[in-house]
Amino acid sequence: MNKDADVIVIGAGGGGAVAARELGEKGIKVLLLEAGPWYGNKKWPKPNAEKGGISSASADDLSIEILKENFTDLEDDMNDFVTGKFRWGPADRNRGAWNRIITTGGYTWQNSGVGGSTLHYFGNSPRAFPQAVNNVWPITYEELIPYYERAEQTLPVRPAPTTAKEELFYIGAGKAGWQLLDTPDLTGPGYRPQPNAILRPNPSLNDPDFDFQTNTSTGCTLRGHCVNGCHIGPTVEGVAKRSTLVSYIPRGLRTGNVEVRPNTFVTKIITEEDTSEGLRAVGVLYRDTWTGETGQLSSDVVIMAAGGVETPRLWLNSALPENEWVGRGLINHWFDSVSGIFEEEVLMDRLGVSDIKPYVGQNAAARFDYPGLGVIETYGMSPGLYSGLLYGTSNMGYHILNKTDSQNPWDIEGRVVGEQLKKFMRDYRRTLSVLIFTDDDVNQSNSITLDPELKDENGYIPVINYQPSRIDMEKRDKLAVIASDIFRKAGAKTVIRSNWPPGIFIHIQCTMRMGYVTDINCEANQVKRLYIADNSVLYNGLGGPNPTLTTQALATRTAEKIVDKYFS
Repeated sequence: MNKDADVIVIGAGGGGAVAARELGEKGIKVLLLEAGPWYGNKKWPKPNAEKGGISSASADDLSIEILKENFTDLEDDMNDFVTGKFRWGPADRNRGAWNRIITTGGYTWQNSGVGGSTLHYFGNSPRAFPQAVNNVWPITYEELIPYYERAEQTLPVRPAPTTAKEELFYIGAGKAGWQLLDTPDLTGPGYRPQPNAILRPNPSLNDPDFDFQTNTSTGCTLRGHCVNGCHIGPTVEGVAKRSTLVSYIPRGLRTGNVEVRPNTFVTKIITEEDTSEGLRAVGVLYRDTWTGETGQLSSDVVIMAAGGVETPRLWLNSALPENEWVGRGLINHWFDSVSGIFEEEVLMDRLGVSDIKPYVGQNAAARFDYPGLGVIETYGMSPGLYSGLLYGTSNMGYHILNKTDSQNPWDIEGRVVGEQLKKFMRDYRRTLSVLIFTDDDVNQSNSITLDPELKDENGYIPVINYQPSRIDMEKRDKLAVIASDIFRKAGAKTVIRSNWPPGIFIHIQCTMRMGYVTDINCEANQVKRLYIADNSVLYNGLGGPNPTLTTQALATRTAEKIVDKYFS
């Protein structure tokens, strides 16, 4: 069989793009397949309206002008789950989104497209907590450090700048008795600037003649639209927020060994029996999401990096060997949101300004880490997304129907509507909010399975099953109490806890765990030459931190192990 590449990588998101670039640098021919569109490439000038080309293997095809035309600041245009550019679905917006069944209700905030979910992530790139890895994972934290450093240098990762909302959070955290942390390798609780994969602020920002609309210079403009897809920069490679679309993809193309093919949904892993290796991966079947045409591609090695839902779905739809941990052990960092509303006089006293403008600055630029409990991080976005997350999402129903518990450190819990919602949104400019994500435990009953009957054009539909445990609930409550105390110490007049339901899926991970589905080099135990390089291969919830950087460190390590074993 003639090979189409040395290695086929499925998924051009946070992990797959990293593995492709690392292999390309070592002289390995890589074909990177992505289910969604490619924004900012001359071969797809209108990626949601026309089929465009088949593939691209040259950085000369990248176009910042096309990227700026496609990435807007409109919330629904980018993030609507049915029609938005960042939905999970095909490039053609005349076709419906790809379905997922969530047994508890809710949604997955993930997307298809070159860059994957890094297109709309906040850029937060902390390392795992060492205590969550050492003597827990089948590898040590110390072994990850050089790969962390390589990813941090490549992106690059830098401490986030401070605007008013971060300064207010630091004041509250300090008054609450927590310490300022100054190391990436955390062993105890405290607060610090976010380690963000976002370029430093543009040095011309303080120039009174600086024009945000016509800006083509390098650097973050603190304009607050990270989640809508950053397009700020003079070139695709110079865009401020370092999604893999603008960091690893261009570098991979420049190796001359990486070809990227968007609009290509892989539906099956092809395997064969080998006398020396046993069952091994030899290629994939795919479906063109524009034409519906199907085809086959072959390689020496296949890497699955389609994400925490689609990677186990692909394994199951491919009828690969049964494994009791395939799709099992789902972790989501059960999220919550807590907010504080401040009086103008308090802000003038604390900061010397009358409001904090939560929409200014990087979307999440300050954090509080508590190893073993989880994370609290500031966030601020445009008003539609902000109000929907703060006041329109809750596991507690409408707050006006809830009895007030004087023992709770917050004043309001649940969804806010009517006149009170109007009042709170009038205070939007003086509102500080934090996300909470919990270090939830690995539970084998939390899973990705297949519906036994329902199919879409790509195979049987994935079913997401997730119920946090009592211990997870206790951890999240403790973090909510800490966040409320920080707000009170900072001078908040009103504290609101949203109390989100468990069905908001943002940090999906651990569904193809290292040590259970793969060996320590992320090669499948039951299928040789089949590797995993996305969040699904993580062993646990890392102690609470955002998973992207750890996935990228592991993908860097996995690429190295592939070369050593099969291409040395």
